[in-house]
Amino acid sequence: MTQPLNVVPSTKEISSGVRQPETIASGLGQVLADTYRLTFKTHAFHWNVEGPLFYAIHNLTEGQYEDMFAAADVLAERMRAIGQIAPMTMAEIVSNSVIEDDNTAPSAGEMCEILAADHERVAHRLHALIKIAGDQNDPVTEDLATARSAFHEQAAWMLRSMAAK
Repeated sequence: MTQPLNVVPSTKEISSGVRQPETIASGLGQVLADTYRLTFKTHAFHWNVEGPLFYAIHNLTEGQYEDMFAAADVLAERMRAIGQIAPMTMAEIVSNSVIEDDNTAPSAGEMCEILAADHERVAHRLHALIKIAGDQNDPVTEDLATARSAFHEQAAWMLRSMAAK
């Protein structure tokens, strides 16, 4: 008999009609990694923004990092729902993400531009995941990726509008 605390996560065969769940999970893992890193970066900019638009940028970024934090859980749970393992180390998150740390002290406008560009990067990766999910008979991941892409595209637009010169 297995002891309840000795059960370890493992991959499972899920018979839902989704083809190549490993491929889909890889794409979900990349988007999850991007989401996690962009959540932190957005939160860090939120903490440190200054200037006449402090309140507007502070509130905008708060809504964005809260949305992304919740989305990380949804993305990881989708990986589990298709029988795969979600990332378990920060090293996996960092190595699978296209989001880079910003080691400067950017102005409020630069923060908006940097975050907008990052949201666009994530949207591009989501567009690729939409295609992969569609090709592999996974409408659930396709819908999830479409909704997440819409969020990132809107976030980029709002941030660029805030920084418009």
